[in-house]
Amino acid sequence: QVQLVESGGGLVQPGGSLRLSCAASGFTFSGYTMNWYRQAPGKERELVASISSASASTYFTDSVKGRFTMSRDNAKRMVYLQMNNLKPEDTAVYYCNTQLLRQYWGQGTQVTVTS
Repeated sequence: QVQLVESGGGLVQPGGSLRLSCAASGFTFSGYTMNWYRQAPGKERELVASISSASASTYFTDSVKGRFTMSRDNAKRMVYLQMNNLKPEDTAVYYCNTQLLRQYWGQGTQVTVTS
């Protein structure tokens, strides 16, 4: 069965960095776009970043452009979100996601940015 397992969240001060990881299994990982979403308290879940199957293209929401990068290792079935210069407004639960016949989600990892 499809599984997405995130790791790497934590508590960080403004200006700090975190690297989120997502381990994927149960599907042909190399054939699918992978996404990172986040959901802050009281807000809707939003798409943060996407990477195409062969890493040919990436997408970032405006609020993270220039601060976040996304990469994948198809051999390891891993996708990463490098988050630099973190801001308090980046505080959220971050979810790994992919769309097969339906959407699949990981359990989420909490990122808290506070001084």
